[in-house]
Amino acid sequence: MIITRASSILLGMALVSPLFILAAAGRPSPRSSARGLLVIDNKGNHTLGIVDPAAGKEIATVTETGITGHEVAVSPDGKTAYVPIYGNSGVGQPGTDGQTIDVIDLASRKVVSTIHLDRPLRPHCAHFSPTDGLLYVSTELADSVTIIDPKTNKVVGSIPTGQRESHMLAISHDGRRIYTANVGPGTVSVLDVAARKTLAVIPICKETQRIAVSMDDRYTFTSDQHSPRLAVIDTRTNKVARWVELPGIGYGTATTPDGRYLVVAIINKNQVAAVDLKTWKVVHTIDVPAAPQEVLVRPDGGVAFVSCDRSKQIAVINLRTWNIEKKIDAGPGCDGMAWAAAR
Repeated sequence: MIITRASSILLGMALVSPLFILAAAGRPSPRSSARGLLVIDNKGNHTLGIVDPAAGKEIATVTETGITGHEVAVSPDGKTAYVPIYGNSGVGQPGTDGQTIDVIDLASRKVVSTIHLDRPLRPHCAHFSPTDGLLYVSTELADSVTIIDPKTNKVVGSIPTGQRESHMLAISHDGRRIYTANVGPGTVSVLDVAARKTLAVIPICKETQRIAVSMDDRYTFTSDQHSPRLAVIDTRTNKVARWVELPGIGYGTATTPDGRYLVVAIINKNQVAAVDLKTWKVVHTIDVPAAPQEVLVRPDGGVAFVSCDRSKQIAVINLRTWNIEKKIDAGPGCDGMAWAAAR
């Protein structure tokens, strides 16, 4: 399960191209935001895949050291990928409990270090803060978000979520708040990053999944896993402001850089829906391959990438025509993604 949920490569045609950097959502470099590479976690074969979307193919894989990584973040300088090793279980289900994070050098395509947490914690969703440069990782079994300094690859703190099963997280664009989707409790925790404390726990539904923040930080979005509806949380009041009816069960979400649309994976219908954030209505639906998971919008807003894990494919949706532009073969169980834009 997952995922956002994101946010955060030194790669090229033959590892001799210009430096690739992770583009901050909604703040792309004009000359680079449409060109780049995808990094994607393949749960089924425990690899990190590197995808050239222009060529329409996965061009390399890196074998991870543990079972299983679901999500990936890339350092702001584009040199390093961080893959939390979650384990072989589902959220709240029995199985192995991961306690490490793979550090992968993207130039050499090798795992160069392993971050060891103090105990099995099921680390899962990772994002770099847009302001302090630290890596924030959901650590589910500790009911917390763990903070890592990428300069030392050491744990430097944590923030309690006050809830179990804090699976996915999203960071506000101003870096002040973290929002976690707490699956089993069906809640969202609001975290104060500077004070490292829980500000609020918002009841949502019986069970929720994945989470995203609007471009202006005004709203947070998460989906009910038992009813086809999207919760829209007002970040000023920390309350559900409205519900948006969806064509099926929502999963991964991402906003377009202009703030106009929320792109939602509809996992049980093999579709993607576009919610107009002015009218709060679904205005487009697109059929995609089986089991859409995560949504990643290219920083220029031209396309959305949707990982579809049962089909082993990434659907590339043109956000001007709202049609599938291409389908890219990926690894089995392809899930969490990060974008690396060419500088």
